[in-house]
Amino acid sequence: MLSQNDIKQKLGIYAADFIQQDMLVGLGTGTTVFYLLKELGKRKRQGLNFTAVCTSNQTQNILDEEKINYFSIDEVDKLQLTIDGADEADENGNLIKGGGGALLQEKIVAAASEKLIIIIDEKKNVQTLGVFPLPVEVITFGWKQVQKKIESNYNIQTKLRYKDNSIFITDHQHYILDCWFNRILNPFELNKNLHLIPGVVETGLFVQMATTIVSGFADGRIEVKNI
Repeated sequence: MLSQNDIKQKLGIYAADFIQQDMLVGLGTGTTVFYLLKELGKRKRQGLNFTAVCTSNQTQNILDEEKINYFSIDEVDKLQLTIDGADEADENGNLIKGGGGALLQEKIVAAASEKLIIIIDEKKNVQTLGVFPLPVEVITFGWKQVQKKIESNYNIQTKLRYKDNSIFITDHQHYILDCWFNRILNPFELNKNLHLIPGVVETGLFVQMATTIVSGFADGRIEVKNI
């Protein structure tokens, strides 16, 4: 049986096959995508030519190490595809993303892509979203007001995200509230209503955006589901 890291590495190598010569692609953020980026660096040295758009400073740093060319999202009209990870994916391909803190850029890049390919290990496939706490990116001014509104509206617990004993700051200098909904029966409605709260920048709900879910299993299988 494969370890979780082994599954992620296998997924990263598998997903690299989606990127063909001279493509313009979006590249996500996170531990599974890390292996994809490393594999793409290897293939670039072997002659694969492509250009990327990054979804985070973290991804940009890895592309610099691998000497992979990239553009800003503002320099392109459309991406042929984006490959990214997710924290949860339901049966309809709706996602919770943002565990790594890059949900804002990830959603902008995904929205500019003709295809969104998600690579996840089997444990992240769920029937109903919500066990993983939903990240909600908020501006720093008045964040407590946003927190109170979310907790009051939905009768749930939320927590300001910390990292290394300090408040976690996103690439765009925002905070993240992690929200324990437990069961999200209507991701579309929840995403829409959270956006109506002043101070909310973006949510980690990616609704009807994924076109393909690639799942890796401990027994070595890889399953591809087109949405």
